[in-house]
Amino acid sequence: MNEYGPTDDHQPVTWVRGHPIYAAHIIVLAFIASMLATTVLMAFNATRLWSPLPFASADVLRGEVWRIATYGLVNPPSLWFAIDMAMIALFGREVERFFGRGKFLLLYACVYLLPPALFTLLGAWLPTQLVGESGAFALFIAFAALYPDSVMIFGVLAKWAAAVLFAVFSLMALASHDWTGGISIWATTGFAFAFVRFEQGRITLPRLRLFRRGPALRVLPDPDGGGARDARPATGGSMAEVDALLDKIARSGISSLTAKERALLDSARDRLLKGESGRR
Repeated sequence: MNEYGPTDDHQPVTWVRGHPIYAAHIIVLAFIASMLATTVLMAFNATRLWSPLPFASADVLRGEVWRIATYGLVNPPSLWFAIDMAMIALFGREVERFFGRGKFLLLYACVYLLPPALFTLLGAWLPTQLVGESGAFALFIAFAALYPDSVMIFGVLAKWAAAVLFAVFSLMALASHDWTGGISIWATTGFAFAFVRFEQGRITLPRLRLFRRGPALRVLPDPDGGGARDARPATGGSMAEVDALLDKIARSGISSLTAKERALLDSARDRLLKGESGRR
């Protein structure tokens, strides 16, 4: 594990009785608070109060877009919830210490929002509902990508533990026809792995160039005239202005010129043609 980074972004958010508190721990505390609130509402049969929070693709497509962000705030108590919180606290902390707070929060925000955003796009073909925290396993995948040879429980290396768990979760989703769970696992883990490799410089994004700028035209001095000609157009424009117009045409096309700029360019062209005919 790497030690605290040299910048404030790699340092703990605060300290409590000598213990460092990271953004990952604050995320866990927020989810624990949501679990306690969910438990109280369930105990008093007031679950209708949280009905505006879970994600439902049909509701989002009707305009209730806040559900993309609030679906993780409904967390009934369970053993899986406790495991997810432990994964965020332990593995999320190490990812945060490696990348810094800003990139860690970006990674977690992406893996949290990716499933509802994806299912919103698929909502017309695959109506979907989501509830409860997601993204904890993706943080473990990110940790395993950063520290593949870290020793886990029973002496298993992190890279093999990640591969086995990913395979087991995928097979469980396929066996039960749980396409929602399967797509969520594949999308979030794939994104987390790609995020780490991109930050490590092992994955690069393609550079898209919509157009390629051609060489700008220039009016050169007359080699036969014993020196440079007077390149100032009849309208009073300078050679620098003509060069600027040629650059503008190379960037945006001739249609981008104003009427005044066209007149200046035409004047320069006419003067150049007269000079060529005068030498013949």
